[in-house]
Amino acid sequence: LHDLGRLTPHDFMKIKGIGATKAITIAAALELGRRRSSSTPLFKKSITDSREIASFLKDQLQDLGHEVFAVVFLNRANRILHYEIISQGGITGTVADPRIILKKALEQEAVSLILCHNHPSGNLRPSKADEMLTQKIKDAGLLMDIRVMDHIIVSQDGYYSFADEGIL
Repeated sequence: LHDLGRLTPHDFMKIKGIGATKAITIAAALELGRRRSSSTPLFKKSITDSREIASFLKDQLQDLGHEVFAVVFLNRANRILHYEIISQGGITGTVADPRIILKKALEQEAVSLILCHNHPSGNLRPSKADEMLTQKIKDAGLLMDIRVMDHIIVSQDGYYSFADEGIL
């Protein structure tokens, strides 16, 4: 199922007997399953550890073949106000602008946020660029009393939490 989740309608159409309509139907069914899996009551409770949010993020991002950068915006009680993909990139990277992230945090009236992105390669170690971007957003957020609680990298193989590793 994990391998099927990564296929596009075009990939399905390469299989004998599957046309465009059936390929789109299969892709839609897989997307519904992904959304059902990730529609847990996470939005209704406080986030208490990286494992909870990583599970949610893994459901959202693990099947993508390209890198995306997303942000989870939280209220004072650490409840999710909003989740949004901020940028999409190529197979090996994406760009995230701290100004856009903080603007969206202000629009959502968030007091803290969790940065996240996926590594389609499966490598969970952050790059130097990941660490520098995290620090840049953290420093900018402090000026506006918006706390960066974590930066989580997800792949099919698991997750990496900056907070758990003591990098934040």
